[in-house]
Amino acid sequence: MGGGWVKRVVVGFEIRKGKKGGGWVKRVRVRKAEMLKQHRELSMFVRRTIKTHEEARIRLSKTYQSFVAAASSHRELGFIEKDVRNYITRKVQNIFEEDNAKEFRKHLVRMKEKNQNFFFELNLEGDHCIKHAFWADAKSRAAFDYFGDMVSFDTTYNTNRYNLVLGSFVGVNHHSQSTLLGCVMMKNEDIQSFKWLFEC
Repeated sequence: MGGGWVKRVVVGFEIRKGKKGGGWVKRVRVRKAEMLKQHRELSMFVRRTIKTHEEARIRLSKTYQSFVAAASSHRELGFIEKDVRNYITRKVQNIFEEDNAKEFRKHLVRMKEKNQNFFFELNLEGDHCIKHAFWADAKSRAAFDYFGDMVSFDTTYNTNRYNLVLGSFVGVNHHSQSTLLGCVMMKNEDIQSFKWLFEC
């Protein structure tokens, strides 16, 4: 490296390392100190905008770029893209999960009101997140009475949004066709979850 300087930029600082008089010296110059983690913050307006964009399924990078465009430069924002990503992960997805769990419960209750032969069991985590859910409509229950001699249970599918395992009970009718007998969603594929399911 000789006596030259090596420049390394870190968020908030510019660090230069080099030899001076035989020893290594480090120069640190503060650059945009307000971008340090303790100075970054998402305003209420920004949080609402993130939530709206997430509901509209607008990509995170597009959301961040809209803030940059509005502020004329990313240096004028009081936050970085990682802050938006962290907010979505921690807050918005938890809100959606809670809201959607409530809506899912309402939907199952409505199905039961429409047809008393509709069956469901729902186990929520802390009253707001789905832990286990099983349901079978009237047609599936009737099919089980006729074609329940051989039942296959498959949990190879994951739902993308909530990382829930989606399982299905499938039978074979008298035409050798697959027929759906029931569905399940589970947070984990552990012994407790399967015990809950088979005791429904």
